[in-house]
Amino acid sequence: MAEYHGPDGPHLAAAVDDAAPALLAAWDAARERATPRVSWPQLSALLVVEQAEGINLRGLAGRLKMILSSASRLCDRLVASGLVERVPGRADRREIALFLTPASRQLLEDLRATRRAILGEVLDRMSPAGRAALIRGLAEFSAAATAEERDPEKRTA
Repeated sequence: MAEYHGPDGPHLAAAVDDAAPALLAAWDAARERATPRVSWPQLSALLVVEQAEGINLRGLAGRLKMILSSASRLCDRLVASGLVERVPGRADRREIALFLTPASRQLLEDLRATRRAILGEVLDRMSPAGRAALIRGLAEFSAAATAEERDPEKRTA
């Protein structure tokens, strides 16, 4: 992975790297509180299915960077726990489409609410100027990351 060599030099990349554990800890704490019975791979699968309702097993495996048999076993566990529903495809009945259940939608809603509460506690300890700067920076970061996802030619090797 290339190092950041922008106008702020390596200091900005180091600051982001230093802040990442705190952000990941907040994410993990929210997952543990809201979804103690769901593993990280299961949560990742739910998030993929949420983003691409009706995705097939091959698509899920591709997005999770798993082999098909591993994705199938993961999906089996999610179906058994009532979090994902398998539906025969409309065009090809042999192909299975994956959908979230009401239970998994509630689980993801709870996760996000818990995460917002945990992050809110941290944000409350920041100065108003720090929060404003963070909001501006995160909005710009998100826009830049989203632009790269939409235009793969902007990515560097």
